[in-house]
Amino acid sequence: MLSFEQVLKRLEPEFNKISFDQSPRCLFEPIEYILALGGKRIRPCLTLMACSIYKEDVEEAIKPAMGLEVFHNFTLLHDDLMDQADKRRNQPTVHKKWNTNTAILSGDAMLIAAYRFMGETAEPYLKNVLDLFSKTALDICCGQQYDMDFEKRDNVSEDEYIEMIRLKTAILIACCIKTGAIIGGASEKDAEHLYRFGIYIGLAFQLQDDLLDVYGDTKTFGKNIGGDILCDKKTFLLINAMILANDEQKAQLAYFRNPANNYKPEEKISIYTNIYDQLHIKDITKQKMNSLYELAIHELTDLNVAPDSLTELKKMGNMLIQRES
Repeated sequence: MLSFEQVLKRLEPEFNKISFDQSPRCLFEPIEYILALGGKRIRPCLTLMACSIYKEDVEEAIKPAMGLEVFHNFTLLHDDLMDQADKRRNQPTVHKKWNTNTAILSGDAMLIAAYRFMGETAEPYLKNVLDLFSKTALDICCGQQYDMDFEKRDNVSEDEYIEMIRLKTAILIACCIKTGAIIGGASEKDAEHLYRFGIYIGLAFQLQDDLLDVYGDTKTFGKNIGGDILCDKKTFLLINAMILANDEQKAQLAYFRNPANNYKPEEKISIYTNIYDQLHIKDITKQKMNSLYELAIHELTDLNVAPDSLTELKKMGNMLIQRES
């Protein structure tokens, strides 16, 4: 199996070649801008890594892997707009550098570009890959809607939150892995086990993102710390804090969720963080992440491949939940 470093080296020249030499330039410049910001390329790398479990030559997986990465960046562009985020990968977000209308329309164009890449999948795999991609794309929209709906609710349960991040985040990671498995020639059973591996890793990945939003370093995280708190996102941390908080802590959380109250953003972030510390929410989140990782690794035990061929995938899964950015 190819390592993350090996497939990243193969993919980067392909992403560097992406350009749109058509007019109007104001539509395509934001697309080139966000793709040029780089990122970790986790999703396309997972596609090639999964493919390499079953075949040495992963060239047929490159175009769909690129399509999945373009689609991921499209979701970030629109997500930043809906959250009114100022920074992405330590640079201004598209709606800040240009404007709202540009972010919407350029995002739409990115989605179409993603489908064009996916359409270049080799014929034997094309229908299965496109069906999986289309279902994933629609489910992600459902997850985003749940995320926005939860901002208006105070009674979001942990199970509801897990289902939301399954749709919004985990299924794209699972889709990338399963896409690579399909193109590699995996059996339906193996492809499904790898998909579920991706779901569990994707859930843990999002919980780590929740932690980094509170406890991360802006320089390495690439986004402003406390963004979820200021947007009243119902994260795993906040949901568990609201369950465990005493009356005084609940009153503080309620005060800062009321936009009519006059408080400074940094004050809200500080109060929330102090309450999380008092309730050991970071430890609770880490425990949940570890249990999800164990479920992910268990899915790999049923694959019809040599265990040694999965070393790099396990290493990648561990890296995703230990990351600092």
